[in-house]
Amino acid sequence: MKKPVTLIDIAKACNTSNVTVSKALADKSGVSDELRAKIKQVAEEMGYVPSKTVTSRKKSNIGVLIPEKYVGLSGSFYWTLYNSLVQRLKRENLYCVIENLEYKDEQNLVLPNIVTDRKISALISLGEISHVYAQRLSENVEHLILLDYYVPGLKVDSIVTNGYNGGYKLANYLISLGHRRIGFIDSKTATSSIFDRYMGYLKALIEHDLEIRDDWIVEDRDKYSDPIELVFPKDMPTAFVCNCDEAAFQAIKALREHGYAVPDDVSVVGYDNYLISEVSDPTITTISIDAEYMAELTVNTLIQRLNDPSTVYRMRTIEGDLVIKNSVLPLNR
Repeated sequence: MKKPVTLIDIAKACNTSNVTVSKALADKSGVSDELRAKIKQVAEEMGYVPSKTVTSRKKSNIGVLIPEKYVGLSGSFYWTLYNSLVQRLKRENLYCVIENLEYKDEQNLVLPNIVTDRKISALISLGEISHVYAQRLSENVEHLILLDYYVPGLKVDSIVTNGYNGGYKLANYLISLGHRRIGFIDSKTATSSIFDRYMGYLKALIEHDLEIRDDWIVEDRDKYSDPIELVFPKDMPTAFVCNCDEAAFQAIKALREHGYAVPDDVSVVGYDNYLISEVSDPTITTISIDAEYMAELTVNTLIQRLNDPSTVYRMRTIEGDLVIKNSVLPLNR
């Protein structure tokens, strides 16, 4: 039996994106008249037949599940990402239903109401949850997308930043300024994203034959991801790579309380480039992540999955850019 023509097939034939094809066929704005006519002609020639999912998409509710440990700060990167996600879904006439996941429900494998009520067409899991809970979600949700983390072996779509490359860029930047004693702040196995950043940090140190010391890995959270007091080593490094801007902000505060000035005594770098990196004193050198693009890629992936459930599952990776601010100084000693 001949495989049905998909939006991806039409997009390839027209040298455009499947989102553009979707807009053109639905007569939405954002597509030129010339391109819209071309897409419709190619679709007809290829024998494209809209699926029920496409024709009913305007009525779809999309769930967004956020663990409570990630929503404590209204200005956090996750809220920035969530707001971008809501706006992007709205432009596609998709309704967004949010629910916070309590830690006890995650531990006891209790499904969220948005899943048990069966009123959503797909679920976006924003912020890492346990692999066991993610597996349970995948068994009870027709379409699941993991946002800002991944679960090896789980057959779902995921959207992540290239934390490995980001951690490498941060450590390499410090090394380029003469730093040779570089620590890492956070529980390196807390999430897949943080672990990737830690591995990138390690790669940079190994490439430059620098010392890797366990006492330079400073934990900043417990197993519940609640903040804990930072305990710095007696033999201090000259710089710290932090897993995110929030961790860097807290590290700067703690270092000051211990009598260290940033960046005069110790340099600090973060990750995400959200609001706190700008209000910090000093401002934080970081990796910039485009939350709007991340949300767009998530929704594009979701639409593709709704349009063609047979599409191969993918992990889509977003690169981040180094943004130099005031929390780092060259090492002159």
